Amino acid sequence: MPTLTRLIITLAVLAGLVYAGMVALVTFVHPTQTEMTIRIPAEKLNPKPDTPK
Repeated sequence: MPTLTRLIITLAVLAGLVYAGMVALVTFVHPTQTEMTIRIPAEKLNPKPDTPK
């Protein structure tokens, strides 16, 4: 049983470290918001219909 207990404690500590890392990222990292413009050609918005031959 000591090996199982050690495994469970190790996994719990690792999970706690991952959780603490996620909390730190949420708390300290702020995304920058910028305006973005993408030009779309008119041919893509209104494609010409295919004419039957």
